[in-house]
Formats: sequence, C-alpha cells, structure tokens
Amino acid sequence: MSKVQGYLPAAPVEVIRRAYEFSAEKHKNQRRASGEPYVSHPLEVANIIAELKLDVPSIATGLLHDTVEDTLTTLGQLEAIFGTEIATLVDGVTKISQINFTSREEHQAENFRKMILAMAQDLRVILIKLADRTHNMRTLAGLSAQKQANVAQETLDVYAPLAHRLGIYWMKSEMEDAALHALHPEVYYQLKRAVAKKKTEREKYIRDVQAVLDKQFEAAGIECTIAGRPKHFYSIYQKMRSQNLLYEQVFDLVAFRIILDSVRECYEALGVVHNHWKPVPGRFKDYIALPKANGYQSLHTTVIGPRGERIEVQIRSGDMHRINEEGVAAHWKYKGGAGIDLQDVQRFQWLRQLLEWQQQVKDPHEFLQSFKEDLFPEEVYVFTPKGDLLNFPQGATVIDFAYRIHSEVGHHCSSARVAGRLVPLRYQMQSGDTLEIITTKRQTPARDWLKWAKTPRAKEKIRAWMKNQQASRSAEVGREILARDLARHHLDFGKLRSDGTLERVAHEIGLKNAEGLISQVGYGKLTARQVLERVVSEQELVSPEEKEGTLQRLFRAVARRPGASGIKVSGVDDVLVRFARCCDPLPGERIAGFITRGRGVTVHAMGCVKVLEADPQRRVDCVWDQVAHTPRPVRLEVMCIDEPGQLAAITKAIAQSGINISKAESRSVPDRKALNTFEVMVEHADDLTRVMRNLTRVRGVMRVERLRA
Repeated sequence: MSKVQGYLPAAPVEVIRRAYEFSAEKHKNQRRASGEPYVSHPLEVANIIAELKLDVPSIATGLLHDTVEDTLTTLGQLEAIFGTEIATLVDGVTKISQINFTSREEHQAENFRKMILAMAQDLRVILIKLADRTHNMRTLAGLSAQKQANVAQETLDVYAPLAHRLGIYWMKSEMEDAALHALHPEVYYQLKRAVAKKKTEREKYIRDVQAVLDKQFEAAGIECTIAGRPKHFYSIYQKMRSQNLLYEQVFDLVAFRIILDSVRECYEALGVVHNHWKPVPGRFKDYIALPKANGYQSLHTTVIGPRGERIEVQIRSGDMHRINEEGVAAHWKYKGGAGIDLQDVQRFQWLRQLLEWQQQVKDPHEFLQSFKEDLFPEEVYVFTPKGDLLNFPQGATVIDFAYRIHSEVGHHCSSARVAGRLVPLRYQMQSGDTLEIITTKRQTPARDWLKWAKTPRAKEKIRAWMKNQQASRSAEVGREILARDLARHHLDFGKLRSDGTLERVAHEIGLKNAEGLISQVGYGKLTARQVLERVVSEQELVSPEEKEGTLQRLFRAVARRPGASGIKVSGVDDVLVRFARCCDPLPGERIAGFITRGRGVTVHAMGCVKVLEADPQRRVDCVWDQVAHTPRPVRLEVMCIDEPGQLAAITKAIAQSGINISKAESRSVPDRKALNTFEVMVEHADDLTRVMRNLTRVRGVMRVERLRA
C-alpha cells in the first residue's frame, strides 16, 4: 500500500485491500507447483505492477487476475463487487481455458488474438499480463523440465518482444535471462562464471572509462550523468551464437549511458566522445531524430576505447531516459493515473496495425508466425513524395510501401522511383529513401509478391485479392461445366438457374445458394453428375461407374506404382506425386498436398508461402509413408570467417554427420567473410537438423541457412 501511496498519494487503496482479501479467500486451498500458497503469486504480480507505477484498478486486477481462471469466481461476481473497469481488465488478462481447441498451436493463437483485442481497448491489460509472466519466470523451478522449456520459449517468442515494444527494458532483460536459464542452463552458468571471474577487472575498466569521460565533459563545459553497466546474459549469448564467438572474443560487454538536460547537449556530447575515441564505422544510430516504433529515443555509437576494446555508448536526455526505462507505464505516473488513450499515442501505431490484420488471418500457424515476426522488427524509415515519414520492418519492399498508401495502389503498383531511378517491386527500402509509386491498370498481384512482401497488411491484401480472383474463376469454370453437362441431357442451364432448380439442389446438398453450388463445381469439390442426380431420373444418367468424384477420377488417372513417392494421399499410396521445387519438403516435415490438373498431387512443406496462397478447395491430406526414404538433395549456405582451414573444418563437420556432399561452391565476400554453398543428400528432416546443428558449432561459422528455390 505504501508503495502505491508513494506515487499516488490520493489513491483509493481500500480497493487494493479488498482485492487482496478476496483473492486470499478464493485461493486459500490452492498451492503453486513449488509448494507455496497460491496467493503469493497474485501478491507478487501486484507488487510488480506497483513497480511499474500503474493505477489502483491495475493493481487490484493483479491480485484478482487468476480468480476467474483458477477458481469458481465469475466475471459477474467481480463486476458486482469491484466494478466494471476491474472486471473488464481481469477478463482481458484471463486465458481462454474453457474452449476446446484442435491443437496447442490453435489454443495459443486464440489466446494471443484475445490479448491483442484487449490491448487495443486498454493497454493496461498487457502490462498486467507482462507482470504475471515476469513472476512466472522468476518461479519456473517448480515446474517440470518440459513445462519450463515451453513457458521459456513462449516468453522469448512473445512476451519479451512485447516488453521491448512497450519500452520496458528491465522487464525484457529479466525475462530473457530467466528463459536462457531454463532453456540452456549450461550456457547460463558458463556465462555467470565467466562474468563473475572478470567482475573486478570489469568494474575497474568501467571506473577508468568514466574517469576519462568525466574529464572530457568537464573540459567541454557539459554537465551530465555517466553510468556503466554490463550487458545482460541473454544479449551476450545472442552475440556469441550469431557470430559463433567465445566469451573472451566478445568485446563490447559493457555499455555506457550518458544522460544530459537537453537534445542539443546530446549531440554536443556525441561530438566529445567521437573526438576522443575513434568511432566504429556503421555502428552509429540516431534514434533521437528517428525514434523507434515504441518511442525509444537515444544516440547509439560504438567507439574503440582504452586497451583497444569496443565500447557501446548511449546518449540521451533525462526525459528520454525516463520514457526509455519505464516505457508506456511512465504515462500513468505523469498523467496522474489517468491512463492512456491508444488513439492519442503515435508510438502504438504498430498495435493498431496488428489489430487490423489479425481479425482476417484464420490459420493459427500463419497467425502465430506473423505475430512473432511483427513484434520486434528492426525499423527502416522512408518518406512519401509529400515528405510524410513512414516506418517499416527491415527488409520491407516497395510492395509494402504501396499497400500502406492504399489497397488499390498496392494492387496496381508496377515499380517505384527512388532518388530519380526506377526500382523493382522487390526492392528493399533503406532508411532515408523517398518513394514514388508507379501504377498501371494492367498490373495485378502475382504469386511472387507474397515472397517479397514483409508486412502482414500487404500479405493479407494480396491473399484476399488472389482469393477473390480464384473464386471468380471457379464460378466461371463451374458455369461452363454445368452448362455443358446439362446440355447433354437437353437441359438449359439458364432456365434451371432462373426457375430455382439449382437453388433447391444447393440446399439439398447443404450449400447456401446456387452460386455456392456453381463455385463448388468449378473448384472440383462437386461434380456436374452429382447435380444431375438431383435434376433428372436415375435411368437418364450414364453408367454408375462415371459417378465418381473429381478427386477420385484424378487419383485414378494419375495412379502409378505404389510406394514410389514415399507419400500417402488421403490414405492412398498409388497417386502420382511431385515435390514442389519452391520448398523441397523432406520426410519428417509437416506437409500439405494440392490437386494439380494433369500433374497429380503437388506436395509442399507446410510453411511454404504457396500453401498460404493456394486454393484450399484443392487441398488433400497427405502424410509421409513409413518406408525407407531415398536421399534428396538439399542446398545449404554457410557464412563463415575467411581464414585458412575454415572450409576443411566445415566439410569435416558435414562428413561427421553422416551426410554426403554432392556439390560445393565457395567464394570470398567483403568484411573478411566467405560464403559457401553445399548440396547435400538428406533422407530425413532430422538428418538436416543434425548437420545444420553441427555446422553452427564449427568455430568461425556465423550463419547456416537452408536454401530453397
């Protein structure tokens, strides 16, 4: 209570007391996996919310957040006792636990959908959820190893990036370190020992650097606060993994933060730092002029400091520092607990965009993937011809820009003009670009656009256009098929359409209307003969053998030697199967099959972009056969340091994995790196995983990637 009264002196703390008493009563017979009384969890969650300096309803929600999910308490009871505001917040935080889903992925996707919708209405929901997850990560030890791994991975995928998006960096760092401890305990303790071993040396180095900076700023007449801090374990781990370095090889382990009074002094301080120590090329970021999407502002630079070590320096004003550290939570403190109007906060534009497309994406796998990708993208900043500044995730293309302007601009964009030169649709925008979209009426979305688009909005608009086009084509094909087959029986398609006969047949089959019936015929899911059976007598129909469905006829037409492909389609193993070149699926990977006229069934990897754009009406179930699989060629790209013996070490790692190399190519690239391309023969996805894992362990290897067509 005293903590709340410290930043909200006039707060109605009696509500918090009643919420605690209610929660303690409802959870009195419950214990956590660790053996502690369950009420300790909501109490700690409320304490974290108070650390974020949120309002009284938020703290009360922290105390009550599990009562609906884990006790017999209803939302109606909460509303009657604590009011609509608190009940709504509890509902937003509560998981969807009463619904039966077909998969864990679907359950997770629906939980995140609900969270997004609740966030859009009231941002306090996600802050409370983050507090809940932070305490769960602090107490992971009470769970089984598998549950620890699941919770930790979900935290890394979703909750830590959300904390980053909202600017609450201490929470992000804590969750990431706890996740590292759960997922890779050996790495965590190795780092902990290494950091502890060099603690005295590191602290002396920080003092030495601070002394030099103090002297330089005093000479320049600039007053500031300087602090040095070691980087948290997870960020060190990421650098070691991405560059395949040992701990001793990671130089910029310490970051220095310089806090000043004004923006002008920030740039003056940058000049002082660069004048004294040489900056590292390509490592300067001006987030003051171009803030991050979450409103983060600071100057970032890396310099060569004492002893030749790299030092990361962050320069910001006091106001920037407050917002950067507290993120969105700072607004409750400085608005007297009045909260935030989402519509008034530009920094949360990403949330509104997320809200737009999540309602349209139905596939759980696609939704989760896009959700994770959109949480924490690196930003690029580009200008419209009118000078408006727009931000996009790194790697975004002209297509993303066009669809941001307007859907019709996107549908008909053919190219763009950047700095007076024409660039193609796949051009990846760079910060500072000014783009002018060129459109033509003849231009329409193509399949490749889904490969080039980066933003969920653009992808969804492209898919919607393609779906509409497919529906239109299917209706046209259906009309042609029905008209032809009806004419053979001296029936007029137009007359049957106008007199309601086709409408009647549609209802008998279980379809909404005649248009749906016609489209189903065009899709191949319904045959003209099945329609005729309900229009003419059985005697007038041709032989029963011809009554088989479209898919069955296709299967029979393309039948071949059983077991040749290693794929079973809808329980049948005698269907002509071809593997899609765009994704080259391997045994063990999730797959999807699609009927292709004249070519049997085309099998794609489930994550392939063409699965998302393909006509769902032509999809068939298919699984890998359990027989032995013939080795299939897979292309791997390996980026490594360009030094003697490196190629030999890489090929040795492949050979030790029991994998044969059929082709190899190696070339030097800038920055003393080498790019190696290998074609290896692989029988199963597990074999590919094993060889890629072994390659990442080779010293000097920076990146291993599977190449697809």
